[in-house]
Formats: sequence, structure tokens, C-alpha cells
Amino acid sequence: MRRRQVLGALAGVGLGGIAGCLGGDSSGGTDDAGESTDAAGTATDSTESAASGDLPLVVDTIDAQGSEAGEVRVPAAGTPTILDLFATWCAPCVAQMESLRTLHEEFGDDVAFVSVTNERLGGGLTLDDIRAWWADHDGNWTVGHDPESRLMRAVRANGLPYLVVFDANGEITWTHRGLASESNIREALEGVR
Repeated sequence: MRRRQVLGALAGVGLGGIAGCLGGDSSGGTDDAGESTDAAGTATDSTESAASGDLPLVVDTIDAQGSEAGEVRVPAAGTPTILDLFATWCAPCVAQMESLRTLHEEFGDDVAFVSVTNERLGGGLTLDDIRAWWADHDGNWTVGHDPESRLMRAVRANGLPYLVVFDANGEITWTHRGLASESNIREALEGVR
């Protein structure tokens, strides 16, 4: 009997973790193209402006592959920017890295790429863990740390991964909650380049 209780609890934790990646909204899913959808089956891409009144924000950066310790302004001044909000525990965030790597190679000279985690250090997580995750997934652009979740609040992120594209004026032109296709991200970036 005890074994079934433990297995049931573990299954519940696993489902809760998946829901956490997507902001806890279990009413959505994915369409045939793998795009995140809401309860009506509509992709969660958006061109509506999020609450960008608190932007720009300055975030601490991590000394990691392709990134230097210091600070970064989000969005970058006078440059189109893509912001990737991620966490090391989030499976869709791992999958998103593949598209971001490809697009960084394609757009990296014209668009600032910034990935930021809001994970709190301690309880088993260190900056070295974030660095290792970044290297393991071939991140090669600026990676930041925002444990107060200021960026998430400023762009009204309601799940992870969460992508935001800003134009050169710092205006939000596109957002996406959940795993975004490479073609959708490319289209959003082409619109601000």
C-alpha cells in the first residue's frame, strides 16, 4: 500500500512540474505543429504589448559560455532584442535552446539575445549549476539571473519558457508562452531586424 502512495505522489509531482513550466494552466496543450495553445486551441503567440512600463530593467549576468559577469539592460538600447525566460528544471526550456542556438547564429549580429533565469540560489542550486546547464545546452549569448522575477513581472510572463521580442525602440512586438517553433521565432525576429 505504501508503495502505491509513494508512486502516486511522485506522479503528481511530475505533472505539477510540467504544469509549472506552462504557468500552471492545464487547460491548454499543443497543436499539430507543436505550438502551445490555450483552452480554445489557439496558439499563445501574441503581438499585444505586455506591461512594459517597468522596462528597461538591468539584470545581473553570469560568467558562462558566451556571457560575461556584470549587468545587461533588457531590452538592449537601440537594438532589437529577444528575451528568453527559462529555468534549468524546465524540460521545454531545454528544447527551446535548439531553436535559439540556430537563430542566434542567423540573427546574432542584428539582434541582442538575452536568456534569464529567475531561479533562486540555494537548496541545491548554485551559479555553477546554471553555468553547467548553459554549457550542456550550448548557450553562447548573454545569460542573466533575476531571482526577484522583475523581468517576468514586467513582461507579464505566465510560464516558462517565455519569449519576448522587442524592436529597436524597446517596444514589445511579440511574446510566446511555452515552446515556440523556430519558424515563428524567426518571423518575429525578421519583423524587427
